[in-house]
Amino acid sequence: MRSHCYVEALLVGFILVFCPSAFPQEATQLFHKMQEALGGENKIASIYDFENIVRAEAWHDDGRPLGVVRKRVRFIRPSYLRIDQVGREDTYVLYFDGTSGWEILPDGTVAGLVGDELRFAQRYLWGFHLILWLADRDPRRVISSPAPNVLVVTDKNDPSLKEELALDAKTLLPTNSGLLSHWQAFAGVKFPQQISSFHNGTRVAVITVEQTRINQGLKLADLSAKPPDKKPIMSPVLR
Repeated sequence: MRSHCYVEALLVGFILVFCPSAFPQEATQLFHKMQEALGGENKIASIYDFENIVRAEAWHDDGRPLGVVRKRVRFIRPSYLRIDQVGREDTYVLYFDGTSGWEILPDGTVAGLVGDELRFAQRYLWGFHLILWLADRDPRRVISSPAPNVLVVTDKNDPSLKEELALDAKTLLPTNSGLLSHWQAFAGVKFPQQISSFHNGTRVAVITVEQTRINQGLKLADLSAKPPDKKPIMSPVLR
């Protein structure tokens, strides 16, 4: 079984575990304010497919380098996900359709998603921003606000699925303590483009989005196709 490295956790998104408790109406109102800050729920919902390529440089807390990771993520609504990643400690390809999928491990082995690998894919998709930002449309998700400008989204059927979104007090855009981010709008929706992550005052990651593409007409056949050479495909194919 391949373990997902520390860098992987940084690339998943702004995720923390929290214990939610607040009045649902107040939480819903705050959630809608966040949606408006991002561009509006209708514009978020109008994004049918999404692709971005990021580059991350990371370090251990003691300053030792973890190396550079490049990651390409493609997504088609409602639940089709493809990840191609190249990194010194974690190179892989993953496809998930919301229920099942496959993965090419660092040694080139092709395996179905089971056990921890299936759980990783489920959690990644569950917390994916374009899904999370429309949590109020999903009856499975419970939105709460345990503190000012803090939102927690929990799966009512699986309490272990829990995402916290700390909102910037001025912009109401999602952020978290220890994270600095630059945002840019695509198709009227704002996405983080440059992120510096700090832990105990020490910088542990610098993440830069190299490319973002919205509603380009991604094909399910491309997302689900295994690369013939079993290596990640890091660049879009121009058509």
